[in-house]
Amino acid sequence: MTSSTSFQFFQGDTLSDLFAQDTDDANYALILNYPATARWAEYPNTRRYFLQDGSESTKTSFDKICQKEPWKNLAVLGGRVPGVVISPPQNLLIDYWREHFGFRDRQAERMDCSTYLEDLSQGNRIDRLITLFPFDHLLPDKHAVDPDTHYRLLSKATLSQLGVPCPTYQTYRLAQTDLEQIPLPAQFPYLIKTSHGLSGEGTYIIRSASDLNYCLEELRKYLKIHLLETLIVSEFVKHEVNNYCVQFYVNKAGEITLIGVTQQLVSPEGNYLGGWIDYTHDLSQFHSMIAAVGQYAHQQGYFGVIGFDVLEDRDGQLYAIDANFRINGSTPLCLQRHKLLKLNKTIAKYSSDYRMEGTLDAILTRLRPHLERKDFLILSALEKVKYGKIYTEIYGIVTGETLEEMQQIEQNLHHQGLQLAG
Repeated sequence: MTSSTSFQFFQGDTLSDLFAQDTDDANYALILNYPATARWAEYPNTRRYFLQDGSESTKTSFDKICQKEPWKNLAVLGGRVPGVVISPPQNLLIDYWREHFGFRDRQAERMDCSTYLEDLSQGNRIDRLITLFPFDHLLPDKHAVDPDTHYRLLSKATLSQLGVPCPTYQTYRLAQTDLEQIPLPAQFPYLIKTSHGLSGEGTYIIRSASDLNYCLEELRKYLKIHLLETLIVSEFVKHEVNNYCVQFYVNKAGEITLIGVTQQLVSPEGNYLGGWIDYTHDLSQFHSMIAAVGQYAHQQGYFGVIGFDVLEDRDGQLYAIDANFRINGSTPLCLQRHKLLKLNKTIAKYSSDYRMEGTLDAILTRLRPHLERKDFLILSALEKVKYGKIYTEIYGIVTGETLEEMQQIEQNLHHQGLQLAG
């Protein structure tokens, strides 16, 4: 196991470069999309590896799970480990990636969304699949990490086992304890979490009786569709001053490579909005936590990217509040470290909520000076139509030499029509 005094930053800029050290023993690929439980999903995760991705009327959408989110990681995948694509991006976006991220066509393993998991399970061309979450319909021995192990690591109930400071919490199995019988704290605020919430789903900050009533209504919906087994009631960290996502890679030998740390941007409701990063941050304040989480992951047989969320209170105390044993939302932002530092850009902000009127073609033309200077990087872009008008939803990164310059560049982009949705 790597000593915390010898942690080094990853020197590459692609996901493939990270995974290359562990993928020489077989033919690997990365499934870029999450599983889903919605009616539109050809292979819903409703048998064993449950996830909470919204109640039936609010399920996470196809365009997010199978287009915008996968494309963001495809942009920075690199050519050494291919990515399974079930809904390909438009060629114009690929051309942009080719110019700015060194994208190569062999990065994408294009497959039919109606048969891909069956094809991957039965085929012999790809031996192991790196996943963000276990798939019910992918054979267990095709998963690069044992799916039962991965599922348990991804549970919010596992947090206290990682050997790092975390809020006090209790875990309840709903097969043994009725929802209405769960003892709740006498005072607000506190949190109620489902075990495998996706993209902020399933985490409820309880500040009032009305918050609690809403939470219980949502939980009953999950129970009705048989997608919820475990519930966590957690202490609320007060006087928060910083919200970090600390990211690193642990290889099969248990050696740790630093990826980066972001300051997370979160809505008042607790939904993830993106994050910003200072590439000069050395992560030293998190080394003991990284060592503990990495050692636990290695002992469990996990290899890959890990991102754990940390709150810092006004007294400087650090509390781990979640651990994601997978590629994280802001991992592509962290991977820009070396490219942007060469341009003296030390600060960058990632958001999945940008949008701009017009087609992607028109936007690339309009923003060309910013794109050429690397003031703005486009990770993902999807054209949509509303009320007869075309607009494009963008996952992007704004950069600057200082925080003030980055904010000024974002303001300039705003004047040119780049908006934050909502």
